[in-house]
Amino acid sequence: MKRWVGWTLTIKRRSGRKLVTLPNGETAPVRPWDVAPTSLQLALARGHRWLAMLESGEAKSLKEIATREGVDNSYVSRMVNLTTLAPDIVAAILDDALPNHITLFDLAVDPPALWDEQRERVGLPR
Repeated sequence: MKRWVGWTLTIKRRSGRKLVTLPNGETAPVRPWDVAPTSLQLALARGHRWLAMLESGEAKSLKEIATREGVDNSYVSRMVNLTTLAPDIVAAILDDALPNHITLFDLAVDPPALWDEQRERVGLPR
């Protein structure tokens, strides 16, 4: 918190972004060009792009994608796992509305096959 001439300015972090709150509790409306994608949003996009590469035949395996991208094969596998998430979990990622304690690891490593179990894992209502 910083003080300037009788004003108190609160800066909070939300998914790596800074949010400035004025003394009256108002926040400035977020403009699309001011919002950088979160790490979860980027990972979700990456997983869908890599799955599309597999489905189209552009890549023959996860290992081939890993080699092209210069990343570990298990990382590619975890990102592709994100493509199996329940639609409401995906929407929460895109809206940056998941609880703060949920990490990429929680979502990408061995996600349950059933959407209700996924929701339970992240603490979303059924």
